[in-house]
Amino acid sequence: MLIRIVRMTFVPEKTGEFLEIFRSSKDKIRAFEGCNHVELLQDLNHPNVYSTYSLWDSEEHLNNYRDSELFGQVWKATKALFSDKPQAWSNVQVEV
Repeated sequence: MLIRIVRMTFVPEKTGEFLEIFRSSKDKIRAFEGCNHVELLQDLNHPNVYSTYSLWDSEEHLNNYRDSELFGQVWKATKALFSDKPQAWSNVQVEV
């Protein structure tokens, strides 16, 4: 299982536009092959900072999504609203 976290900082006046993009695309992302979960988190102290938390079967599944037309449309619209460079992490769960 691959865990993907993407932290995004938006122009404060553009957060409503981002939320609309997320609302209209989240079910399509969740339905993408290999995606098990997608959720949106908002920073407690910085209301214009959001993170997506998603679970994927593998890095290959994530990369297939990232190479898809859906991702191209969603990411193009989303990145136009950024006020800072996004940060992304891919992690695997460790059993201890």
